[in-house]
Amino acid sequence: MSVNRNTATAAHYHESTKHSPMSVRANAHYLDFSNQPLPFKIYSTLEPIMLPREFRQTGVAALSAIAETVRPGGVAIPDIAALAQILYFSAGITRTRKYPGGEIYFRAASNTGALYEIELYVVCGDLPGLGAGLYHFSPAEFALRKLRAGDFRGMLTATTADEESTTYAPATIICTGTYWRNAWKYQARTYRHFGWDNGTLLANMLAIATARNLPSRVTMGFVDAEVNRLLDLDTDREVAFCMVPIGREREPASPKSSSIGPLNLEMLPLSRSETDYPLMREAHAASSLVTASEVRAWRECRTPEAEIAARGASSLAPIDDGDIPRDSIERIVLRRGSTRQFSHEPITYAQLSTVLERSSRGFPADFHHPTHAVLNEMYLIVNAVEGLAPGSYYFHRQRRELEPLKKGNFRAEARFLGLEQDLPGDAATNIFFMTDLDKALETYGNRGYRAVQLESGVLGGKMYLASYALGFGATGLTFYDDDVTNFFSPHAAGKSAIFLMCLGKKLKVAK
Repeated sequence: MSVNRNTATAAHYHESTKHSPMSVRANAHYLDFSNQPLPFKIYSTLEPIMLPREFRQTGVAALSAIAETVRPGGVAIPDIAALAQILYFSAGITRTRKYPGGEIYFRAASNTGALYEIELYVVCGDLPGLGAGLYHFSPAEFALRKLRAGDFRGMLTATTADEESTTYAPATIICTGTYWRNAWKYQARTYRHFGWDNGTLLANMLAIATARNLPSRVTMGFVDAEVNRLLDLDTDREVAFCMVPIGREREPASPKSSSIGPLNLEMLPLSRSETDYPLMREAHAASSLVTASEVRAWRECRTPEAEIAARGASSLAPIDDGDIPRDSIERIVLRRGSTRQFSHEPITYAQLSTVLERSSRGFPADFHHPTHAVLNEMYLIVNAVEGLAPGSYYFHRQRRELEPLKKGNFRAEARFLGLEQDLPGDAATNIFFMTDLDKALETYGNRGYRAVQLESGVLGGKMYLASYALGFGATGLTFYDDDVTNFFSPHAAGKSAIFLMCLGKKLKVAK
């Protein structure tokens, strides 16, 4: 049996990293700011290749960009300006804030604790303005650093078992997770955050690629060791998590690749010392795919969409296409932030319907198929939505309906479930992503855990963008795992809480 099929590992990780009132209060962890990791990976001996900062404005409305998909058709090759635009609006620095101990660099996509543990690398053939090679993206300088010269796309084709979008891609962006940069604050739960934070970043990346009329697709099926070797990663510290082919060539990449060996490049240490959390490294290692045949078999897994009977459900009533706000995806990414305080003001049912409808259409991924279920289900606590009674609801994604589960004011319960923070209690609505984890692991093996977490982040990232496009705020939060399941049971019995998005109008603070 392959290591990926020994699903006890992912199940053990999930169970061991659950939050409860007792576990949170018993945790003596504190933040040592004198040992806080650097927010950037810095190759100290390589010269930066500066990227152009003048972007062609697409004019595509954010609510269209997050909901639509560019189907592969003719040739679509990004030049360096298009690649720079995708990188900037995915992981670039959009603003900074100084504080007594230093400076925070806020990026284009939401990230747990503003720690930004996801790194981006580019593998490309010859593009207009950029030669073939392997590059690391440096947000600090908005630059690329060339790690290897040559065309390595054939190697990616082999590691993905000839996955079509990768095979024909002019460029592929590889996303990695750096354990310590996030574990400094969140300890072993960081591996969940790899999915959330990579996912919110991908929501931006897919939307910008769509706005540039470039096909893109999330690829999670690859031979881990080969991709890590290409990037020359110290896998005790950093690991490849997913990749995104961008664009389309007329012909597939040559199967021949330049030989690769260790790079032995100097890098600045993240901090004075690092604390190891073996549990998350074990979970990642157990979800690795070892051979191309295993990748191919993994990609063929199927979980059909289940039909769940609904009682008294209300159909969504989204804003008509012609009436949606037309602010461009670029403008909304720059406007987006994580809301720190919500007012109790309501949003409308049309606004909530639009968020749900636009963000839940799915996205192109190698673990999504036409007959395939989105792995996460959505449960809501509605506090203040005009046209919808307060209470808890289940969202039927296929039918675009909200089924009432319990009526009543559950602000206090929402606050408790969201780690006893005010945000979910004050928000207009809270959307809990939940999944049948046993079924996901049975279908996909341990790698299904990566897919479930990543998917929740992508869908949550789309909700961020949709909320800001509609003029209100959003934030992602953590939660008390089993208490979420208990609250939504019996409907949610046996399901695991994965992610939480809070939506609502921002509290206006008098200056």
